[in-house]
Amino acid sequence: MINLHGKVVLVTGASRGIGAVCVRSLLEAGASVSAHLGRSGEDRGGLVEEFGAERVQVLGGDLSRPGEGDRLFQAAADWKGQVDVLVNNAGISPAVTVDDPLAAWSAGWQETLQVNLLSVADTCRAAIQHYRQRGGGTIINMASRAAFRGDLPDAMHYAASKGGVIALTKSIAQGFAAEGILAYAVAPGWVRTEMAARYLQEHAADLGRDLPLGDAAPPEEVAATVVFLASGMVGHMTGATLDINGASYVR
Repeated sequence: MINLHGKVVLVTGASRGIGAVCVRSLLEAGASVSAHLGRSGEDRGGLVEEFGAERVQVLGGDLSRPGEGDRLFQAAADWKGQVDVLVNNAGISPAVTVDDPLAAWSAGWQETLQVNLLSVADTCRAAIQHYRQRGGGTIINMASRAAFRGDLPDAMHYAASKGGVIALTKSIAQGFAAEGILAYAVAPGWVRTEMAARYLQEHAADLGRDLPLGDAAPPEEVAATVVFLASGMVGHMTGATLDINGASYVR
């Protein structure tokens, strides 16, 4: 079993879905976790009560606001004096189509890029600066299958933002490996989360044909991948993207 005792991990977008399962899996592996639980920072899952204030820091913050990613990272670093692993999981996908008014189209694109890409760039920048002082560290960015195969017409902005995350991750891996900074991307397809439940139910027949394994991935598989990457066991894999999509898209 992987032991992350002594490591401090910042996870954004941890209030539900993949992020919430990642936080629990990291804690169970022994890490201390700064959990960004959305705008309110409300610990609905009782993480502090279950694991203790020495193991869990709860953070609130609106990543649609410029500069919020940097603030979150600094708050996490101040907690224990270090962040060893950054997991950029927060993401949104509001429906936007070319038939929407220009104002709505622009607003949807701007908010999505701010949360999904620009805030990721900000936390990565803060992490790189922090890791340089500590002799290295790990960045894990949550991307998507959509970064490679595209997405539906109402989610082009989402696919574009995740494509940017992939390019950002590769650039960090190449540019900062010599300083001990590792960067990975994880690219899930459909995952069985609360957010995806309605779509998965409504399109069950189509998904059965689209997914060779016959079902969407459980979030625990994504979390297990994050824990593995956080362990530091595969440093020479830096720059890689790990696909979790049931062979629905094979590169």
